[in-house]
Amino acid sequence: MIHVYLDDLRPCPSNFTLAKNVQECLLLLESCDVDILSLDHDLGWSTKETGMDVVIWLLQTRKFPKTIYIHTSSPTACKAMYQMLYTAGAEGMRVYPYRMPDELQLQIAQGTYVSEG
Repeated sequence: MIHVYLDDLRPCPSNFTLAKNVQECLLLLESCDVDILSLDHDLGWSTKETGMDVVIWLLQTRKFPKTIYIHTSSPTACKAMYQMLYTAGAEGMRVYPYRMPDELQLQIAQGTYVSEG
């Protein structure tokens, strides 16, 4: 089980696998059991793909991680991504319209985090 952090600029939290673009993120989601997924929306000027493309893929495939945090700095994109995921109502999936709490990041970095479910 892995944790995935989609972002093109921010530093990747310890014990997360970094995906710098949508394709890297989708590859990880397809091939790994993902516990926590943290999504950015805007992924650089050179691409039209965004974190919303990952949300749409999740909705289409119904291959949801256990927990999703949306850490984008765009309030509009965060709200749209959250609403789509929340409305999907995937059993057992938790989704949060904010970045991971520092305490959780520390637990994961120290290897003391225990997944819920």
